[in-house]
Amino acid sequence: MTAGKTRAGRPRDTGIDAAVQEAALAALGEVGYRGLAIEAIARQAGTNKPAVYRRWPSLAALVLDALGARLGDIPAPDTGCTICDLADAIKLQLNVFRRIPPDALAALLADCNADPALRETFMATLFQPPRAAVARVLDTAIARGDLRAETSRELMLDLLASLVHYRALFGHAATSDDEVEQAVHALLRGVAVDYDNLVAISRANEGDPQFHPHHAETH
Repeated sequence: MTAGKTRAGRPRDTGIDAAVQEAALAALGEVGYRGLAIEAIARQAGTNKPAVYRRWPSLAALVLDALGARLGDIPAPDTGCTICDLADAIKLQLNVFRRIPPDALAALLADCNADPALRETFMATLFQPPRAAVARVLDTAIARGDLRAETSRELMLDLLASLVHYRALFGHAATSDDEVEQAVHALLRGVAVDYDNLVAISRANEGDPQFHPHHAETH
């Protein structure tokens, strides 16, 4: 993570770390990213501004660390149902960004872009974990023979992720679970070895799914 180094010989107080992260996330939800101030966060956490800066070199670094602590690990679903697992993996991505205030992501990225190391941390914290979960689902589907051998894994990753990332960055529209499922079906129609069989597996796995795979074709 981006937390700064403590002074030599001085033990790190993890209680302060957690309190500052919690205060930063609370303030983020209340005033948005542009309304954040280190001094106010420190006061809410019961510490002071120098103590915060000893741990995080900037506001952006603190926010990234706090978001990373909140999001945690993102597991890749593996039920044997490619349609179900891809949809669930994309929903995991979506849930990451649903937990970030609408104005925060683009503003935070803009601040991080000026510092290559901070931008790398931004990508590693917010984009790579959910992307890796989708990648593991795709790898499993390809190994199982559900997707055509010539399928470009990286292109599929970008196509699926763009549904989430584009709207999250620009904030012009929300993405529903139904839209995620429509996108998965639309993509798999083009790259699945046997799309109808994948639909049958999905129906058997879900019992009585609310989403009909041909729903998108009727609009």
